[in-house]
Amino acid sequence: MNKPLKYAVFGAGSWATAIVKMLCENLDEIGWYMRSVYTKEHLLREYHNPNYLSSVEFHIDQLKLSNDINEMAEYADVLIFVIPSAFIHAELQKMTADISNKIIVSAVKGIIPETGLLVGQHFHEAYKIPYNDIAVIAGPCHSEEVALERLSYLTISCSDAKKAQTIADALSSDYIKTKISDDIIGVEYAVMLKNIYAIAAGIAHGLGYGDNFQSVLMSNAIREMRRFIKKMHKMKRNINNSAYLGDLLVTGYSVFSRNRMFGNMIGKGYTVKSAQMEMSMVAEGYYATKSAHLLNEKNKSKTKLPIINAVYDILYEGKDPKKVFKKLTDKLD
Repeated sequence: MNKPLKYAVFGAGSWATAIVKMLCENLDEIGWYMRSVYTKEHLLREYHNPNYLSSVEFHIDQLKLSNDINEMAEYADVLIFVIPSAFIHAELQKMTADISNKIIVSAVKGIIPETGLLVGQHFHEAYKIPYNDIAVIAGPCHSEEVALERLSYLTISCSDAKKAQTIADALSSDYIKTKISDDIIGVEYAVMLKNIYAIAAGIAHGLGYGDNFQSVLMSNAIREMRRFIKKMHKMKRNINNSAYLGDLLVTGYSVFSRNRMFGNMIGKGYTVKSAQMEMSMVAEGYYATKSAHLLNEKNKSKTKLPIINAVYDILYEGKDPKKVFKKLTDKLD
C-alpha cells in the first residue's frame, strides 16, 4: 500500500492561508513555511494568521510550522508555492535541499521577474524537475470566499493526470469543487494575465467608466488572452473554461480582487507608489504587466495586446490614464 503524500505550503499570505485551510479538510498534517517568526508564533498561540484571513482558526496539531524553507522542502512530497512572484526568487535562493524528486505545485500568479520564466518553467530549468512533476492551481477562487466556505472551484493542471487528480482530491471538500487539466503552461499564463486585465477593469472604474464599458473590456480581454497564450503555447484548449474565462471574470469584477482595487486607485489619481503603499497585499498584476509586455516585445511576430499595452503605458511609462483609456476605447469592439 502506498504511503500517503505529505504536503507543505510555502507562503503566509491570504491565498497560502486559504490553501492550508483546504488541505486541513482532508489531511492529518500539513507543513507550512513562513518567513516571519512573529506570524509563526502568533499562529501557535492564537490559532490564526495575524495578517490574513484572521477569521480562519486552525487546529495547531494539524500544522507543522517552520521558518526554515529547507526543513519544509525535506519534510514534504508535494511542495505548494504561494509566494508572490516578485519575491519567490529571493526565497528560493535560500533553498539548498534536494527537491528533484518532489512534486512542485505553483499557486503563484505571475512570472518570475529575474528569469522571465513561468514558475513551472523556472523549477524545470533551475531544479531539473520533470514537467510530469509540476502542477498549477488556478481559480476562479478568492481566498476570502474560501475563508467564508462559500462554494468555489479550482482547476489543477498537470501533464500527469493521476498526479493532478491526487492534488485535486487533497484540496476538495463540500465547498471546494475541483477539476483537472493538462494545459499547465496555458493555465499558468492565464493566471498571470487575468491580474493585468483586472487592473485595467479597476482603472476603468476609477476613471468613471460604467458597466457597459466593463463588459466590452472583459470581452476583449478574453480574446486578447487567447491570442497571447496561443502565441506562447499552441495546443487545443477551450478559453471559455473556468480556469481562463471564469478566473478572469472573478478577478475583474470581485470586490475581493486586489488587482482591481489597485487599478481603481490608479484610475482615481493615485501614483503607482502611493497605491502600493496603501494596499496591505501585493497586486501581482503590476509585475505581470511588465513581464507580459517584455515577452511580447521579444517575439518576432508581436501579438495585438491593446489592453496590456495600455496598462503598461500607465504603470511603467507614467502616461495619463484618462488619455490612455480614451485611445483604448477606439481599439475595442
